[in-house]
Amino acid sequence: MTGEKYDVKRAHRELYAPSARDFSLVDVPPMRYLAVDGHGDPNTAPTYAQAVEALFAVAYALKFRSRRELGRDVTVAPLEGLWRADDPAAFTAREKGAWDWTMLIAQPEWIDDALVAEAVAAVRAKGDRPALGLVRLRELHEGPSVQILHVGSYDDEAPTLARLHDEWMPQHGLTFAGDHHEIYLSDARRTAPEKLRTVLRQPVRPV
Repeated sequence: MTGEKYDVKRAHRELYAPSARDFSLVDVPPMRYLAVDGHGDPNTAPTYAQAVEALFAVAYALKFRSRRELGRDVTVAPLEGLWRADDPAAFTAREKGAWDWTMLIAQPEWIDDALVAEAVAAVRAKGDRPALGLVRLRELHEGPSVQILHVGSYDDEAPTLARLHDEWMPQHGLTFAGDHHEIYLSDARRTAPEKLRTVLRQPVRPV
């Protein structure tokens, strides 16, 4: 086994442990993710649940393959999501049916396309999943971004996003430079809605 177990939350603590009190500006470096694209309300669209299932199946297959073949163990990272809509107001209004999304799980830099293809094949050999063919490795470079930790239900994010979009960004001479990004630090299946911890991130650029 080579070195200590890789955990993206430790390797990039400044990106995964922001303050819940104030917005902070960070510079996000290029990072690799498993990714699946989709559209629609995450609470009702079957494609969303299928995407998440496929992502975690491949992420765990990669973890075991990396540990077995490369001697490098990995903590499976939390689920993340990029969210976009033709009108950004769809987020503050929670018009979920209008949302496009890309669900993500961060990967260490040594994970490449060949390893992902092998992991997908290994998962498929145990039983196909509808979204398995959509899983790909993606590099994302968000650069300057504003983020904050939201504690509470996903549906209670709107006031924080409105404050970011309508107050904080204009006051600091910034505008949108990428998709709205969320990092789900809590397992929604095991956590009360009022205790959910979610990083809200918005890539920005000067006006």
